[in-house]
Amino acid sequence: MDQVFIKGLSVEAVIGVYDWERTILQPLVLDLEMSWDIRAAAAGDDLSATLDYAAVSTRVLEYVASSQFQLVEALAEHVAALVMQEFAVPWLRLRVTKPGAIEQASGGVGVLIERGARPV
Repeated sequence: MDQVFIKGLSVEAVIGVYDWERTILQPLVLDLEMSWDIRAAAAGDDLSATLDYAAVSTRVLEYVASSQFQLVEALAEHVAALVMQEFAVPWLRLRVTKPGAIEQASGGVGVLIERGARPV
């Protein structure tokens, strides 16, 4: 299985359950791994035959920046559905990290989800 990945996609959004969190932008970091057969793109050196990670990044950034979820779990589900539907990705792994949520968690906290059928 081939994968196209995007690591460390940084964006700010309104996210959180507390009243004070609903009034500020907070940093989020997204990592995506998406299954995609890259052989045709590699053979023809052709961008139109592969998953355009710039287009995926732009769409995800726009979506997350305009979102106002309370939970990172909800955000992750919606981003996964968006990527799978709009880019015809059959499987993905998505990590959403909220760096400042727990002061003592230097690497942040968040969720890691897998959706779709993972090709073999």
